[in-house]
Amino acid sequence: MLSLSCVLALWLQASESAGSGQQYLVAVLGISILSLLIAVALSKYVISQDTGTAQMQKISNAIKQGAEAFLKRQNKTILGLAMVLAIIIYLGYWLGKGDATLAMRMTISFVSGSLCSTLAGFSGMWVSIRSNIRTASAARTSLNKALQISLRGGAVTGLSVVALSLLGVGTLFWAFDGLTNPTEVPTQIVAFGFGASFVALFAQLGGGIYTKAADVGADLVGKVEAGIPEDDPRNPAVIADLVGDNVGDCAGRGADLFESTAAENVGAMILGAALFPVFGIKGILFPLVARAFGLIASIVGVLVVKTREDRDPMEALNRGFYVTTLFALIGFYVAVVLLLKGNMMLFAAGVVGIATSFLFVYITQYYTEYKYRPVQSIAKACLTGPATTIISGFAIGLECVAAPVIVISAAIMSSYYLGINAGLTGVTQQSAGLYGTAIATMGMLSTAAYILAMDTFGPITDNAGGIIEMSHQPQEIRNRTDRLDSVGNTTKALTKGYAIGSAALAAFLLFSAYIDEVKGLLHKESVAFNVDIGHVPVFTGALLGAMLVFLFSSFAIKAVGRAAQTVIEEVRRQFKANPGIMQGTSDPDYGTCVDIVTKSALKAMVVPGLLAVVSPVAVGMLFRLFADPNDAFPVGAVAVAAFLMVGTITGILLATLMNNGGGAWDNAKKYIETGAYGGKGSDAHKASVVGDTVGDPFKDTAGPSLHVLIKLLSTITLVAAPLFL
Repeated sequence: MLSLSCVLALWLQASESAGSGQQYLVAVLGISILSLLIAVALSKYVISQDTGTAQMQKISNAIKQGAEAFLKRQNKTILGLAMVLAIIIYLGYWLGKGDATLAMRMTISFVSGSLCSTLAGFSGMWVSIRSNIRTASAARTSLNKALQISLRGGAVTGLSVVALSLLGVGTLFWAFDGLTNPTEVPTQIVAFGFGASFVALFAQLGGGIYTKAADVGADLVGKVEAGIPEDDPRNPAVIADLVGDNVGDCAGRGADLFESTAAENVGAMILGAALFPVFGIKGILFPLVARAFGLIASIVGVLVVKTREDRDPMEALNRGFYVTTLFALIGFYVAVVLLLKGNMMLFAAGVVGIATSFLFVYITQYYTEYKYRPVQSIAKACLTGPATTIISGFAIGLECVAAPVIVISAAIMSSYYLGINAGLTGVTQQSAGLYGTAIATMGMLSTAAYILAMDTFGPITDNAGGIIEMSHQPQEIRNRTDRLDSVGNTTKALTKGYAIGSAALAAFLLFSAYIDEVKGLLHKESVAFNVDIGHVPVFTGALLGAMLVFLFSSFAIKAVGRAAQTVIEEVRRQFKANPGIMQGTSDPDYGTCVDIVTKSALKAMVVPGLLAVVSPVAVGMLFRLFADPNDAFPVGAVAVAAFLMVGTITGILLATLMNNGGGAWDNAKKYIETGAYGGKGSDAHKASVVGDTVGDPFKDTAGPSLHVLIKLLSTITLVAAPLFL
């Protein structure tokens, strides 16, 4: 509380200044550093906990070694590609625009975004692979203790991701002399978001391919063919499966949400520059200030979480979310009063964003928790075999698209018109409306640190359950970790829903920033930018945008299938070559499966990743050849806008289907494992395992990767806009 008082005092001091905005920026950077220090304190708290028995430590060390080895190799590959792209960006701006200073700033921004995104993903996984053993050990005596350790371990990721995003954008803004030239600098740091998107895409792809290839291979041979339980130590792929939880759900998702916050910060600052006549530099710094208050709110929310032994842990996590939301709302109001002249219409736009996050959490819970109709209907379909399981789950996936789209549409429309009616004189209605949507996006992302803490909570508890199972702890303890694991499945699904909702709003925000960027480059700020879908090159660009989403998803899912086939063959080989594995008299070779999945994931992530990066640039440069001098704007830039617009819409729909459909299949299996329809080992359970394995690459590989793809398309078009003119 003392720290919070100091922060508030800093804000009060800042509010007294009407100068350059330096004090606001100092306060943002100070809160970011404070949040990182609290993340370090939480990390020390987790590390100080008991690490269990020698057998538990042996299993945990194997998971840790596998995860660290994979992430080291993956980051080496990603950063190598990033360095090549950094050189291309520098040469492109230097040779194309003849501006060495701009070229250097764009390159520095890109490299900074890449490094911060890598660090965000690494920090999340570093703590998660050390929290799992401590959560497992705490579960032997206390559900509440295990809950707090796992959530605080997850909070290290959440706080680090958002704080690094703020610190990176704020530092670049200051270093590039943004306090003196506030309207020009936001476009010079847009490459920070692109760097974050670039790393996040490969991290999410590589981690997603790894985790689901191992999971599918372990489940199909272990559960269906051999009839052994989940996380059974006799399964040669079980360590690879547990490693995958960390590299996919921790490192991958950490980079994903880092990229969301970074891209949204920069996009909102660009739109804020259009309102400079109204708010001055305060309108540009508002996104950073609002996000800083969200960090404080998330810290409070994490620290209040606790539960009783006989209560549902999800209630405690929801209570923390409600507290976080309340404090974020208060902080948002204070930020509006300090920086936006107390404009209540704009505050209402922020409330719309916060309400949208609430609705997305509820909708995702409804479609993925087994106490509601959708998951129960899939579980019932399992009684008649795998085919009806797949049909029912896919139908639920299609159904679940409707509600999120209606919510996103309502959020964009209402925040846009709140912006228009905010009474902002001296700017166009469109600029005012778009700033309203930017504020709604900030509102939705104000709880991002807490949401990410809940997401990382999932793989930590999943690993804890695996460690308990593999170390042959009593069933009572396994039941306790199963309760946490079930909640973890829900929180992971919630985060995916939240991520796609924030991606949709952020993508619209960045699309608007792209239009402003093109207008500014051509000095046509007052000319309407129309995307005429009836114009053949524009329609073709839109069609290619939709195609990219499906082709990208195909590459991701096929990569999981190919890697899983290799794992399945290896597990079968070991069972056949060494009968002592199934008898429990000899240990399987875990390392071979880990190595197989590592090589497959790193190899398979490159093609879809490069496809996503190259496609929008290729469309813009190709279609500029069809230029018509009568067009108000070059057809290359307009075709890219259509590519971006339709690709975003298609990506939102397909990602929602995959995320929620896959989550529903997963929890239908969990529901049957509670004893419904015959419980574990029944025919219904075997059918549910098939459904779960089909949904695995949907919800943990292709779906989450589409979140990043949507925002990558937006950031790369912003960076490459001069090439399309």
